Amino acid sequence: MGLGFVSALLIIAQAWLLAYLIAAAFAGKSVGALLPGLAALLAVVLGRAVVAWSAEVVAGRSSALAKRQLRGALLRHLIALGPGRPGEQGAGAIATLATRGLDALDAYFSLYLPQVVLAVLVPGAVLAVVIANDWVSAAIIAGTLPLIPIFMALVGATTRERTEAQFRSLQRLAGHFLDVVCGLPTLKVFGRAKRQIAVIESVSDRQRVATLSALRVTFLSSLILELLATISVALVAVAVGLRLLAGDLGLQTALLVLLLAPEAYLPLRLLGANYHASAEGIAAAEQVLEVLETPLPRAGPVSEAPDPGSTGVSVRELTVRYPGRAQPALDGFSLCVEPEEIVAVTGPSGCGKSTLLNVLLGFVTPAAGSVWIGDCQLTDLDLDAWRRRMSWLPQRPHLFAASISENIRLGRRQASDEQVWSAAESAGLGPVLERRREGLQTMIGESGAGLSAGERQRVALARAFLRDAPLLLLDEPTANLDGSTEAEVLETIRRLTKGRTAILVAHRPALVGLADRAVDLSRLAVPA
Repeated sequence: MGLGFVSALLIIAQAWLLAYLIAAAFAGKSVGALLPGLAALLAVVLGRAVVAWSAEVVAGRSSALAKRQLRGALLRHLIALGPGRPGEQGAGAIATLATRGLDALDAYFSLYLPQVVLAVLVPGAVLAVVIANDWVSAAIIAGTLPLIPIFMALVGATTRERTEAQFRSLQRLAGHFLDVVCGLPTLKVFGRAKRQIAVIESVSDRQRVATLSALRVTFLSSLILELLATISVALVAVAVGLRLLAGDLGLQTALLVLLLAPEAYLPLRLLGANYHASAEGIAAAEQVLEVLETPLPRAGPVSEAPDPGSTGVSVRELTVRYPGRAQPALDGFSLCVEPEEIVAVTGPSGCGKSTLLNVLLGFVTPAAGSVWIGDCQLTDLDLDAWRRRMSWLPQRPHLFAASISENIRLGRRQASDEQVWSAAESAGLGPVLERRREGLQTMIGESGAGLSAGERQRVALARAFLRDAPLLLLDEPTANLDGSTEAEVLETIRRLTKGRTAILVAHRPALVGLADRAVDLSRLAVPA
């Protein structure tokens, strides 16, 4: 705002100096007499350049800071919400929102917001100077200036709608493409991979149409604003010219008005153009704010969670409903897990096995029922304290593009190298690491690229060994493994669950065989 105010003053000073120098030269003053004015004009021009550069630097830094804060807040909130978060946005849409969407805010912070300040300061300052010199021209400018914001509002509503539709189309394209890539092996097996080419072409074509529609409105609105500004400046110029010829207006005043009139309209024209450039970023920011406004799971007052390894876990009459689904995911389900007991939860897909784990993890809030750890209810616990008591191994544990050591250390950030190596050996990674020259420092790609399916699962199990938590939640840890690899991983799980309380989501009989007892979740309720 300060730079915008300085810029407005420099614009007025430049116009006044130009008008003075031209009028003085026309009146026959010598070059020597004009030198001080020319030097001042040069200083003003250089000052405008410095102010413009400074404004861009400040705006760029502000944009980077705002994007970093928004992106960090978004990711932290998503992590706190967990996989059970409400909403219809899938992984592809969220990825597009956090990357391309927030990057589009550059135009908003570096172009649009500074131009909002200039659109307020410059026309007001220009109008004040013109009123002091020629009230007729000031009346014309004051009467025509409001037309630009009015048309901007009319066209901006359509632009906003088209841009939001274009961004939603882009998110759908990203989400669908991600789903296709993730499901490509299955599509290949059933001979449906080539069919997806036509589907992606159709989604891409809708994205192309939405993008061109938004661009068409942008170009047309820019034409309207340029036309309005040109006609308004022409009205001022005609009135000034007629009064100059009639002798009712001095040359210096006429030149000052003619030089300042375009500057009064320019900030508003640029504001409209920059709004279109930032519309996608604004749409993305609104979606980010919607996610940030999603309530987080309530933290309970108890900061020290009981040890489930000595107290056990009890689920009582648990009912979970998801929005948009007619049937509850869990309906009156009860289960009691004794200390150091291993319970296998079985049942067909969709019967609520993963939902049960999400409730225990605090990712899903049940509609009815309760979860007890000894004499303490889960809703009374601080979730971070409760989660420190458990290790969770999902079906597809994610491995990052980093070293094997760094991936294992996610189980406990402050662990020493000796503790990491011990956890790796306990998970059966010793022979694997010995075959690799870098050992624990072996770099792997995103999602564990460079490791076999069994090796990836062992890295995830090494995290659990390193975490050394009293409660284990394992969600199909042997899924997608062949027979020999499954046998090796099962032996590792047997060592991991020894002396711990464990709940296993299982389909395969071999995994169920590790448990002390099995619970069929397809039944409506299991007595505690």
